Amino acid sequence: MFANNDFSDLTSEFVRNPSQLIGIPLAIVGAVFMSLGAQFQHRGVTKVESSSGVDATTGLNFSQLKLLLTRPSWVLGTLMLGFAIAFQLSALAFSPLILVQPLGAIALVITAILNARIYKMSLNRPSVIAISACVAGVALFVTIAALVGGEKPVSNVDLITILIMLGVVLILLTLGFLFFRKRAKALFYILAAGIIYGFVATLAKVVINRIVNENFDWLTVLCVVGLLVAAGLGAYFVQTAYSSGPPDLVIAGLTVVDPMVAVAIGIVVLDEASGAPLWAVIGFAVAGAIAVWGVFQLARHHPQVQA
Repeated sequence: MFANNDFSDLTSEFVRNPSQLIGIPLAIVGAVFMSLGAQFQHRGVTKVESSSGVDATTGLNFSQLKLLLTRPSWVLGTLMLGFAIAFQLSALAFSPLILVQPLGAIALVITAILNARIYKMSLNRPSVIAISACVAGVALFVTIAALVGGEKPVSNVDLITILIMLGVVLILLTLGFLFFRKRAKALFYILAAGIIYGFVATLAKVVINRIVNENFDWLTVLCVVGLLVAAGLGAYFVQTAYSSGPPDLVIAGLTVVDPMVAVAIGIVVLDEASGAPLWAVIGFAVAGAIAVWGVFQLARHHPQVQA
């Protein structure tokens, strides 16, 4: 059970500072841009794959990557995703995580509807249940994290730990891609990108805080380098996922895995949920299981995947 004082504290905070509500429309607009960007990028990738005559499900080659830059749909989609990131960061600047982060799951719903309309198909019942599970699981997970957690200063030791973890993750995922790319499915690329973007979100937040506090040292530069390398590899995995899976499946994986990894880093490395009660630990496990189950079910039952 949630403690009543947790909700009363949140309510009183919004009453004292109503400007926090500004983040709601910003997050919704960001979700719309994310869904549109995913749809346009997916169209660009599929057209490049078709025109090149080379199957991209095992990874886009260099020639296909260059062709993406000449596809207006892909370029437009990339610009829209840039706008999505800008709106989401702006929303977090005004509003707390509990209010903004669950709204990102709106992108999954919008993308599913758009994709169904564009390809003139109807989502089957298992797909609808899977999407609902993704949205509900993420909302519950982030809500619990906001109730029992709290931001703490990131020390140099914590930051080095995060960078080491990121390095290990990038190496493992790269090796997995190189050795198993011929057998890898869309789900591998989606989960890999979600894990990487969880680190990217954490590092981006740290870098912004350090720049604001005029603490731009060698460690901050190293964070920027790690962030750019991770973002590049994550983007490559996303584009490859578009060639082997529908855009709503890609968005489902990102909106589920990304925030969970970011929250997990905060809990494990930054100790932001120290002293969390038992109900919170159980809630994290249940919410995470529901959301991840939804992604796997969508990958299994989506009409385009079955076709």
